[in-house]
Amino acid sequence: MTMITPVILCGGSGTRLWPRSRKIKPKPFLPLVGDNTLFEAALLRCDGQADFGPAMIVTGAAHLDHVTEQLIDPEHTGIIIEPEGKNTAAAIALAALRLPADAIMLVCPSDHHIGDVAAFQSAARAAAALAAKDWLVAFGIAATAPETGYGYLKQGEAIPDSQGHRVERFIEKPDLARARAFLADGGYSWNGGIFAFRAGHFLDELARHRPALAAAVRASVEQGTVDGNKFHPDPIAFGQIEGESVDYAVMENTERAAMVPATMAWSDIGNWQALHEALDKDEIGNAVRGRVELKNCSNVLVHTDGPRVSVVGASNLIVVVDGDDIMICTSEGAQLVGKLEGAANQ
Repeated sequence: MTMITPVILCGGSGTRLWPRSRKIKPKPFLPLVGDNTLFEAALLRCDGQADFGPAMIVTGAAHLDHVTEQLIDPEHTGIIIEPEGKNTAAAIALAALRLPADAIMLVCPSDHHIGDVAAFQSAARAAAALAAKDWLVAFGIAATAPETGYGYLKQGEAIPDSQGHRVERFIEKPDLARARAFLADGGYSWNGGIFAFRAGHFLDELARHRPALAAAVRASVEQGTVDGNKFHPDPIAFGQIEGESVDYAVMENTERAAMVPATMAWSDIGNWQALHEALDKDEIGNAVRGRVELKNCSNVLVHTDGPRVSVVGASNLIVVVDGDDIMICTSEGAQLVGKLEGAANQ
C-alpha cells in the first residue's frame, strides 16, 4: 500500500463567481455545491481513507483564517503560508521540501467539484502507484464537451503493469474547432490540475528544468520558520522566484509525464454556468438557493443570500444576490462576469 499525502492548493480571487465569491472570501471557502465548502470537500475526499495520510495545505496569509476555520483535522494538518503567490510550481515545491523524499504527493486544487468521490479515490491510488515508480502523473479527466477553457492531454502508449499512459502531448486551451476535434477523436482528456508526484523526484525534475526557481524555493524553506503546524518560508528568498505553473516548468519538459484516466463528474466551477451544470436541477434545468420563486422558467439559476427573488417566464438566465450587489447574466454571458467593475476592482 502506497501512503498518499494530499497537498491542497488554496489561492485565487474568484472573480468569475462574483458577487458571491470575493477577494476577501473566494470560492474555495463557499458552500457552492451542497453544504460543505469546496475546500472542505477537497479535504473530505481524502479523509478517513486507509492509504491517505494527513493533508498539507499551501495558502497565502489572506486566506489563512478561512483555512484554519474549515480544517477537518487541525491537529494533524500542516499549513504552508506563501509570502506571495508565485504560481503552482513554487507552491508544490514548498510542499515537497517539507515532506520526506519518498512521500507521494497528491496535488489538488481547493476549488474544484468532484461528484464521484469513489472514482477520484480510485484514480488517486492508480496515480500514486505510478508516482512511486518516479512517473510525474496528471489526472486525465474525461472530456464531456468541447471546452475551450481547459488545457488538454493527449493520451500516449500504455504503461505496462499500471492503469496509466504516457502523456504524448500537452495542449494549451484550444479554439472551439480544435476542442470539437479533440472530443471527436476520443484520445484527449482535460488537464484539471490534479497531480501525483514522489516528492524527491519532483524536486529533482524541477531542479533539472528550472534550476533558479528550485534553488530559490529551497533557500526560502531552509531560511523559513515554524509556528506550531504552520510553516513560513523566508519572504526575501521566496521573492526571488519567477512564478510559473507546474505544467510549463516541469510537466511539459519531463520525459516521465504520465496520466491516469478519471471519469469522476469533475468541474472547476470556473463561472456561474459551470456551477449551474454541477448542481442538482429540476426536470427543466432550474437550480435555486435561498428564497426564490420561479414561474414558467427553464434553465435558470438563482442564488440569493437574503432578499426574495422572483423570476417569471425566463430561460437560460443566472441571477445572483449577495448583500447590496445583484448580478444578472445569460448562460453565455457567464464567462464575462470577472470583467465587471465590481469583480475586477475589489
